Amino acid sequence: MKANVSILAEIPEELHESLKGYLETHPDWDQDRVFCAALSLFLLQNGESCTPESSRNYHRAARVYLETLFHNPA
Repeated sequence: MKANVSILAEIPEELHESLKGYLETHPDWDQDRVFCAALSLFLLQNGESCTPESSRNYHRAARVYLETLFHNPA
């Protein structure tokens, strides 16, 4: 089962302008895909996998990250 959670976040104006520029030059990406890739990469880089549960979470984040990067729009 795939569940989605909506996130409302304020980001610095400089980051918003950078994101806007990226999305304008990469039409196959959208804001949701960028945030999903960024958040999953953050969790991969900062997560630990020393317990079975944290290891499962790490693998889940890795799967989401790879699926997001290699997403092929219809």
